[in-house]
Amino acid sequence: MELPQVSPKERPPAWLLEFGPEPYQRMWNLQRELAHARQKNDVPDTLILLEHEPVITLGRRGKESHILATPEVLREAGISLYRVERGGDVTYHGPGQLVGYPILRLAGYGLGVADYVHLLEEVIIRTLSDLGLVGARRDKTIGVWLGNNKVAAFGARIERGVSYHGFALNVNPIMEHYDFIIPCGITDGGVTAIQREVPYPVNVSRTRERVRYWFSEIFQVGLEPIPPKLLGALLGHQSHSTAAISHPRLSLHFEGQHGIIEKET
Repeated sequence: MELPQVSPKERPPAWLLEFGPEPYQRMWNLQRELAHARQKNDVPDTLILLEHEPVITLGRRGKESHILATPEVLREAGISLYRVERGGDVTYHGPGQLVGYPILRLAGYGLGVADYVHLLEEVIIRTLSDLGLVGARRDKTIGVWLGNNKVAAFGARIERGVSYHGFALNVNPIMEHYDFIIPCGITDGGVTAIQREVPYPVNVSRTRERVRYWFSEIFQVGLEPIPPKLLGALLGHQSHSTAAISHPRLSLHFEGQHGIIEKET
């Protein structure tokens, strides 16, 4: 496919925030705080790279029937469950999976939503190439595939022109956790991880480095690392390094076939 082109203008560097395995709620709160601040031009664009503690998330139209495990099984496995405002169906995050949350004002890049997602796919495809793999797209679906198996999932949310949520690339996660769901509602393929596809060790650290490089190249923006301990001061409050703030819109729940699920209202 012919890739969209980012508008070739100089732009200030984006913040780069990097974390290890983090609880989903904390990073969800942080995304939303940064997206709200970006809408007001209080902060620059931001790329968050991290791993999550084990969690299953359902997108806006995700089907609970695509969660195959009971609440008891999920609790025993240490897996949380959230319904969130991104697009897409059900997916899993956990240690060994690199998650990226770009918080960008898309107009500054001359991009619509579809073009933006295609460029995120391209970041992953080029990262895979650097690791010796040929990633591919599928017609009429979002994601990056290795053969018949999906290796990277995407789910974005755009509010007032600013993106959040993003992508998840399987490096070497606990693949057995995928047995608890029908990932992305896929019925004509499976899921895989980089480590399953190569004969040499691969880690998240090396993959992060290549994602950072290709994100900067493809979106034509520099990345300025921000130490997490400074983030609270930069955002104008005294929260800890991961901005674990409360948010009234995240305080409600609903009861479905899988019990109490965190829900955005």
